[in-house]
Amino acid sequence: MAEGANEANAGGGEAAARLEQIKSEIAVAKAPQRRRLLLEQKRLEEELRAKLSAIDRVRLARNPARPQTQDYIEGLVSEFIELHGDRRYADDGAIIAGVGYFGQRAVAIAGHQRGRSTADRIRRNFGKPFPEGYRKAARIFELADRFGLPLLTFIDTQGAEPGVGAEERGQAEAIAANLEIMARMTTPVVACVIGEGGSGGALALGVANVVLMQENACYSVITPEGCAAILWREGGPEKVADAASALKLGAADLLGLGVVDEIVPEPPGGAHREPDRAIEALGAAITRHLGRLARMRPGQLRRQREARFNAMGAAFIGGHSTSAR
Repeated sequence: MAEGANEANAGGGEAAARLEQIKSEIAVAKAPQRRRLLLEQKRLEEELRAKLSAIDRVRLARNPARPQTQDYIEGLVSEFIELHGDRRYADDGAIIAGVGYFGQRAVAIAGHQRGRSTADRIRRNFGKPFPEGYRKAARIFELADRFGLPLLTFIDTQGAEPGVGAEERGQAEAIAANLEIMARMTTPVVACVIGEGGSGGALALGVANVVLMQENACYSVITPEGCAAILWREGGPEKVADAASALKLGAADLLGLGVVDEIVPEPPGGAHREPDRAIEALGAAITRHLGRLARMRPGQLRRQREARFNAMGAAFIGGHSTSAR
């Protein structure tokens, strides 16, 4: 299905078209009419949000115009210095890692990068990291822990590279090492799900004290297509949509299960519609949580992170959110 058709389905067709018309009218309207149009705009925005299905959100999460890690770094971080290579094999463009200043605070950063142009996407393997990408991220994790720097991660990948070369070079071990390093860190860790977070390839950047998730992002152990192929041996649109719904991969479901700690609102229609607003909203959420985490002692940070992940399974037993905050 073409991207335009996807957005029309996700946006609610006529309501989305009317919303765009209202925005144009507001720009030239006088005060009394402007107030009425603003109220109608708010009503339509809520209507569009309510109509989004799980597969609609997956399509929005995959929109190629969505802000990526590089965009968030450029919008939120100053004096960023990127580190390259894993000191074993090669540099992996699917992971961006480095240090910079978030406001007045020095931070370490790692995130998935899918790329924009065709050439850039190929160079970055469409955001699917090889083992060397995860080992590059591990370098940043250890640097952050050694120098007491808060760690920010940005999650946006369908999953780790599954090819033979990646397996030969130790893909599973590289992901497991990242999980272990993040679990024992004694500095604040904030993970942000900014697009599609899939499988261990996403979790390798997601063992955090706080996990933020954008409103139209998704986070799951497998893609809906992969789930449909395994469960029903079928990859048709209906089965893929059923899989997306069953996986509970949307932000609201994951907040209820304690997998994420906060949903960061997006502009109506998705983060790609107004990237600057989306970046600003995520930056405000990071600032708020970093300020709180900075008041915790190193040992407390590690114990809180451990308790947070240990509590997740209880959501399926007790039927309530168990997120440790």
